[in-house]
Amino acid sequence: MADSADAAKWAEDLWRNDRVAGELDVEFVASSLGHTTVRMVVRDNMINGAGSCHGGVIFTLADIAFQGACNSHGRLTVSGGATIDYARPAKLGDTLVAECAERFRTKSGGTYDVTVTREADNALVAIFRGQARELVLRQNT
Repeated sequence: MADSADAAKWAEDLWRNDRVAGELDVEFVASSLGHTTVRMVVRDNMINGAGSCHGGVIFTLADIAFQGACNSHGRLTVSGGATIDYARPAKLGDTLVAECAERFRTKSGGTYDVTVTREADNALVAIFRGQARELVLRQNT
């Protein structure tokens, strides 16, 4: 099992190799076993037709935090499904912070909650719940 230092390194390595996180300029903040925090500034190319941050961008930010937390145990884990509820819009220039916390973990996966908040006033923007599934890698014999 990974320790907290291993968790931080594993999550940071995943984040560093995540092309989508790079395109969105997502900043890795911190990670420990079962937890990851990332942040992102809402840019002009993230704004939808209604003038707020596109919900898909917010979902992606939450999913990036989820990826870090569910992989913090050092075993390759992917999403088996996720839902999101939006509380309020994010606007151009807002810094969004996504904090993921492991709720429970089993031998083959777990459930994780992500809160996305606006950094300036800690206002809730969205709540994301993800179901993780550990990949079983088998050798061909």
